[in-house]
Amino acid sequence: MPQAILNGVVIADAPKDDLIKIEGNWYFPPSSVNAEYLVESATPYTCPWKGDCQYFSVKDGDTVLQDRAWSYPQPFETAFARTGNKDFSDYVAFWKDVQVVE
Repeated sequence: MPQAILNGVVIADAPKDDLIKIEGNWYFPPSSVNAEYLVESATPYTCPWKGDCQYFSVKDGDTVLQDRAWSYPQPFETAFARTGNKDFSDYVAFWKDVQVVE
């Protein structure tokens, strides 16, 4: 089962069939993410084909790693065609600091 791990702490885990790979990043279903480690960020970003992004900072003990996770709460309808018609709304992906292991 793939996991997103930061310094030995599992931030997310889900069966591989539940994940969606987009541009080399694994996106975890929202129900598989331990939200206590995420803090919503105000960093703005809009992907030209996915839509408005919600960044999250990831808590590592007393340290907060800025913008190390992200999701697309309401992706553009046209984006689903590029992901094999998979709805990735609110799925969460992680930056390199958070290791995704299979």
